[in-house]
Amino acid sequence: MARSVTLRKDKKAKVVQRINGEFYSQQDFAEDLGFAASTVSNFVNCRSVDRRYFINICERLGLDWREYAVSPNQLNLNNYSNNYSNNHNFTEPIPSIPNSNSAIDSDVVSDTLEYPEGQMEVDSLFYVERPPIEQRCYEEINKPGALIRIKAPRQMGKSSLLARILHQAEQQGDITIYLSLQAATTRCFSDAETFLKWFCASLARALHLAPNLDEYWELADVMGGNLCCQDYFERYLLPKIDKPITLGLDEVDKVFEYPDISPDFFGLLRVLHEESKQRTIWKRLRLVIAHSTEVYVPINLNQSPFNVGLPAELPEFTPPQVLSGAKIHQIDWSEKEVLQLMEMVGGHPYLVRLALYHIARNDLNLNKLLETAPTTTGIYGTYLRRIESILDEHPELKAGLEELVTNTEQAQLTNKTCSKLNALGLIKVEDGETLPSCKLYQQYFFK
Repeated sequence: MARSVTLRKDKKAKVVQRINGEFYSQQDFAEDLGFAASTVSNFVNCRSVDRRYFINICERLGLDWREYAVSPNQLNLNNYSNNYSNNHNFTEPIPSIPNSNSAIDSDVVSDTLEYPEGQMEVDSLFYVERPPIEQRCYEEINKPGALIRIKAPRQMGKSSLLARILHQAEQQGDITIYLSLQAATTRCFSDAETFLKWFCASLARALHLAPNLDEYWELADVMGGNLCCQDYFERYLLPKIDKPITLGLDEVDKVFEYPDISPDFFGLLRVLHEESKQRTIWKRLRLVIAHSTEVYVPINLNQSPFNVGLPAELPEFTPPQVLSGAKIHQIDWSEKEVLQLMEMVGGHPYLVRLALYHIARNDLNLNKLLETAPTTTGIYGTYLRRIESILDEHPELKAGLEELVTNTEQAQLTNKTCSKLNALGLIKVEDGETLPSCKLYQQYFFK
């Protein structure tokens, strides 16, 4: 057997159940074993672990390791996706898949079938990795002063990846904070100082600390809000917490809508990251930023967090990854069915998962799905109506999409229009050319 082995994905739920039933956390389990937290995290998240550690972990949980191990050489579809083109050429053959003993347990799938809505659980059986993105993020968040930037259109899996990065940080001993900027009310965006106070108060609340804002904002008229906020971190938040803090900021696009606030806030994030290169206390702060669009507001490059750190841009699923998702859902598809689905919805994770969910439940077959997909009566009806309402509220976006679909030459769209259409998942850029992302939108909006 190989020196390194991996937990079978269909056994993950049982392993997590055993750990949660006996230990307070994975960190607690690792300490009981005398192993590094990262070793246990790699084991639970189906990444390669030295066989000796794998056996010890299974024995501690009362499991027969032979039933739970699979050699990394027994490749699944996700392994192939590393070398597969992201251009979604539907005529390109999908690599054949070697036989593997790691088949998904149908009872596990039927008992845990998940409706694809919002962030996925960190231990979800239905999460399809897009290598090498996840592993690179897990490695990066272990570095002092790390900054990771996750970018992808809506419902492409940003929040799910963010949750997994925070989980990894937690397993390595960090205090983790998740903050969605969509949670801020309109009043919070009345001016930069109010927003920065909301930001700091939200972090204090997450750390179970009294806000104490007045003490650090008494010189705001002289110092400015950014320096007060930086002072708040350095003299209050970081000294109060004796562990590294990983802060995950979701939906940061919200700030783009407020040009009087965005330069200050994004300048602050850049400063917080840069401070880690100069002073030890700031090395304990690690940032993960998730956003849906390109940055279309004017920001000084030297004051922007969007050109530093590790970029993690989530692509659409490749055909092998869609086939992997089908297998996880216990759907017996060949490459033919995969390509039929992808011709309609591309590799958009939410659209793919919604199709697999309904097919796995026997709500309909693939032919019926494709027939009704671009209609209000199909499984995408609610999703398409939501997109339609957004386009109705923003005629310039609808006009831009129509120009792109109907113009035989390259459409001339503004950067802002392109950015917003991309954030909605309606367009994609391939080889420098802007294109509609899939047939679904063309057939629904421009029949």
